[in-house]
Amino acid sequence: MNFEQIHLHLDAYKEHDQILDAAKYLIHSFNLEHENFAGFGFRPELSPTSMLLTAEGELGAPQTVMIPKNLFDFDLNLVLNMIAHEMLHVRQKAPGQVVEDKNEREFQAYCEMLFHTAFPQIPDVSDFHKKFFGGKALEYYKRMGEGSEMQLKYAEQKKEVEHLMNTLP
Repeated sequence: MNFEQIHLHLDAYKEHDQILDAAKYLIHSFNLEHENFAGFGFRPELSPTSMLLTAEGELGAPQTVMIPKNLFDFDLNLVLNMIAHEMLHVRQKAPGQVVEDKNEREFQAYCEMLFHTAFPQIPDVSDFHKKFFGGKALEYYKRMGEGSEMQLKYAEQKKEVEHLMNTLP
């Protein structure tokens, strides 16, 4: 993937205020598409320094990924990881593959941002963001319930997250 070319395309989309088209371009360029994806929509911006994306729709129904208009003001690697996180939710909420528990969905999605197992084409984020995402993964792991069946299911992944967190500067 030629990041210079991608940046040029994104800049052109931004220049013409085609933010939704830019997001579509990214999911196509990075093979993130899924049949349960209904498209992108806009959500309110949080601030110039933080962003929130969400996958919205009923479980088992098509999902719309809501993005802020200032999405492409952020680091491209971070944007790609945020979009990949939501596109994993799109898959998790697809008919026949529904992951019912929100804590499980979020734990899987934050682990994806760290290890890129479902989307190996997505680049790594900064160590700062890895620490943040690792912290979020562990938070959702904790919410699964102490000693629960779900925690046992993800015990090895939790160890991988903790190991990564301990190796970061």
